[in-house]
Amino acid sequence: MKRIALGCDHHGLALKETIMQFLQKEGHTYEDFGCYNTEPVDYPDIAREVGQAVASGNFDQGILICSTGIGMSIAANKTKGIRAALCHNTFTSQRARQHNDANVLCLAQDIGTEVALEIVKTFLATDFEGGRHLRRVNKIKALEKDFSE
Repeated sequence: MKRIALGCDHHGLALKETIMQFLQKEGHTYEDFGCYNTEPVDYPDIAREVGQAVASGNFDQGILICSTGIGMSIAANKTKGIRAALCHNTFTSQRARQHNDANVLCLAQDIGTEVALEIVKTFLATDFEGGRHLRRVNKIKALEKDFSE
């Protein structure tokens, strides 16, 4: 079972709560980094918290939700060590893990509960393939070094 860092903005609250129930039912543990109500919040703050939690190694993976998933994805990818992927179906969720070793899943609130849960299930169950993909992921990591110097 995995330890998941979970977060959302005010638009993603309903889906986050559904995903928390799903994670618990599946035997995963999670920590909720917010938000906790429908009062407007700034999604980069939540993405930073979840990104740092995953990058630190304290969590296996992260899940972020906002109205489109785009803002969370952009913000999370600013954290060194994070490879956040916005996924809209199980195919992209599977490939994000297999080929990119994505460690944060970003979702759109309005994608639909059943679709979202299938995407989460696929993301959590899929392993990184390594091989030729490892070379590419290492090049992504090298890009982080290029910009941090």
